[in-house]
Amino acid sequence: MALLAALPADVLPRAGVAYVHYLSFMVCFGALVLERRLIAPNPSRQDATLMVITDIVYGLAALALLGSGILRVLHFGQGSSFYTENPLFWWKVGLYLSVGALSLYPTVTYILWAIPLRKGELPQVSEALASRLAWILNIELVGFALIPLLATLMARGVGLPSSPLV
Repeated sequence: MALLAALPADVLPRAGVAYVHYLSFMVCFGALVLERRLIAPNPSRQDATLMVITDIVYGLAALALLGSGILRVLHFGQGSSFYTENPLFWWKVGLYLSVGALSLYPTVTYILWAIPLRKGELPQVSEALASRLAWILNIELVGFALIPLLATLMARGVGLPSSPLV
């Protein structure tokens, strides 16, 4: 407890928000990997149900990622100008929003799967639909994998108008 008492007052809230941000990112990425692994034509009831649940987890984690990211920019990070003046930040935001927009198609698809699943039936998933979903998930995974690269570069001041590369 003496160690915690010696910390500056803002350290734990800043660390907590950063932790939620990182953990949310990992959950999002893990959910996408699981969705990609499970996608197949005419899935079993168990796999279809797991896909629906996984997409819900993905959506909740994406909201936590967005919320904690906003909190980091406004209150718990390097100061809003560090982020908003950096074009890499805007690329990162754009990439996040693009992945989010892409995820709408699989999400709507899985919501539609819930209807037959509730009736005890299996969703009808054609080879073409499974292939389309797999491609979308692949693109989402690549997009999500690039976000930490941009964050790492930003943390080193890359992109800031008046700072040297570190």
